Amino acid sequence: MTIDESKLNKIIQKVIEDIGATFHAPLVLIGEKLGLFKAMAGAGLLTAKDLAQRTGTAERYVAEWLPAMAAGGYVEYDPESGHYFLTPEQAFAFADENSPAYMPGAFQAATAAIRSEAKIAEAFRTGKGVGWHEHDPELYLGAERFYKPNYVANLVGSWLPALDGVEKKLKEGARVADVGCGYGVSTILMAQAFPNSRFSGFDYHELSIQWARKRAEEAGVSDRVRFEVFGAKDMPGNNYDLITMFDCLHDMGDPVGVARHMRKAIKNNGTWMIVEPFAGDRVEDNLNPVGRLFYCASVLLCTSGAIAQEGQMVLGGQAGEVRIREVVTAGGFTRFRRAAQTPINCVFEVRL
Repeated sequence: MTIDESKLNKIIQKVIEDIGATFHAPLVLIGEKLGLFKAMAGAGLLTAKDLAQRTGTAERYVAEWLPAMAAGGYVEYDPESGHYFLTPEQAFAFADENSPAYMPGAFQAATAAIRSEAKIAEAFRTGKGVGWHEHDPELYLGAERFYKPNYVANLVGSWLPALDGVEKKLKEGARVADVGCGYGVSTILMAQAFPNSRFSGFDYHELSIQWARKRAEEAGVSDRVRFEVFGAKDMPGNNYDLITMFDCLHDMGDPVGVARHMRKAIKNNGTWMIVEPFAGDRVEDNLNPVGRLFYCASVLLCTSGAIAQEGQMVLGGQAGEVRIREVVTAGGFTRFRRAAQTPINCVFEVRL
């Protein structure tokens, strides 16, 4: 066997980059938990001593953390003065929790998912699934914080208006079911924007529902939002004007069965909005950074979760538009279109 040294070196370089990113993840979380990013935002040039004093942390640790962040491009370094600083864009991504681009939650979800490696390896051997409820609890909070900025940026402002007639119904007063609601981020955002409508959030994961109820109380919308523990195929109620599913249809073990149940639950003139990870229909369309993220997450979370449920049809995290269309039409729906998209999501409008 002949080894092309240049190709081998490229592989080694890629591994070094990826291992560096893996080690980088917990340092981002440390920076968030200890307020290091927030203390740097708008502060101008800082030394490790300055930052340590601002945050009540040990200077020697901070002195090692700063160049690690700078090497990853998350902090800037001024070699002439030996000081560090955040650009406005870096502060927007790492220091402002209300930013639609706030990113630390993604690292929290990823590091929590990594802790299930042994369970997933065993699942490879047995073919059995690993349910969402079997993962490290940090995953659930991390997932909430990962999805929230994207939903804040797009849900009310662009996704719902892209659906035919839905925004008008919500303003006048509609019945909405948010299926697979998790911690209730999407449900609560809609309830805040449309006070005349009533919302029901459903998820099979009891811990998530408990937190969703707390979130609704904190947001002051519990008078028009209820959260209940039900799987998608067991969701109660009918004549819903709008049914939503955010980044979860592909996690379900019987998506066609789910579609059939949605067909029974929705009004004849109702709308089913499905938000899914952005994906092409061919593997080669998804061999890029976004596809890599979702394929990896799918192995650890989505595919294993669907197998743990019923595993009748395991879509995976990169299902693509054609397969989603096949699922909903098999469930009895006849109208399907891509209503909106972002670099990481596709929004599908489904009607009878």
